Amino acid sequence: MKTLNLVTLVLVIIGGINWGLVGLAQFDLVAAIFGGQDAALSRIVYVLVGLSALWQIIPLVRAGRTDEVHAQARR
Repeated sequence: MKTLNLVTLVLVIIGGINWGLVGLAQFDLVAAIFGGQDAALSRIVYVLVGLSALWQIIPLVRAGRTDEVHAQARR
């Protein structure tokens, strides 16, 4: 489970960087690497990033239940 959380977190970070580049420079790095937004590989990466973001909701909810979020904010 820890490995899956780490992999999905990395994919979410990649997605965030990609969206930052789209917003700042109108440059889609994923599309540039994999052959355009409509390319099969690009679409797979987009889907994996989206699924990873959904998966990362689970650790967020768990952290909230164990009061980890509040403990971090108090430091």
